Amino acid sequence: MARTTSIETMPPHATGKARLSGPDPVAPEDDFRFHALLYPNRSLSRDGFFRVLAVVIGVNLVNGFIYLTLGAWPVAFFCGIDILIVWWAFRLSYAQGRRHERVMLTDEALWVSRVLPSGHETRWKLSPYWVRLWIDRPVKHESQLKLTEGGKTLIIGSFLSPKERGELADALSAALSKTRTP
Repeated sequence: MARTTSIETMPPHATGKARLSGPDPVAPEDDFRFHALLYPNRSLSRDGFFRVLAVVIGVNLVNGFIYLTLGAWPVAFFCGIDILIVWWAFRLSYAQGRRHERVMLTDEALWVSRVLPSGHETRWKLSPYWVRLWIDRPVKHESQLKLTEGGKTLIIGSFLSPKERGELADALSAALSKTRTP
């Protein structure tokens, strides 16, 4: 199968600011045949982040003080910049961790909702009877999970590991099959 170069070719059903709480207007929770909330993996907790940052600050303060006493004050300045760069990189990583996707299947529709770190939400509504699910087998790092309908493609779970993408494809495929059979 040819690799899709664009991220999305399917126009969204709706866009707007994501609601962070309250019931979803799509369907009551009991009506879902399939429901998955997908988040990117973050291996370092907030507590771990503060510990790593404390070690980086401590090491840079000691090194900066040593170089400052030796008369190499520019090195101390760069140690401070090093602390800011590490803090900024972690902040950016945690911001990307707020990105998530929600896949909801009812008898009438397959809804895909994508929320960006900024809180902007985009929703797609697909027919469970016409949508096709595609994934390269065996699932590799560069494999994509695609939902196609009417010549348009939607890629979901791009931030998941290959194993998680394969499990999502299997579960969603099984749920779509059950929905299509009377």
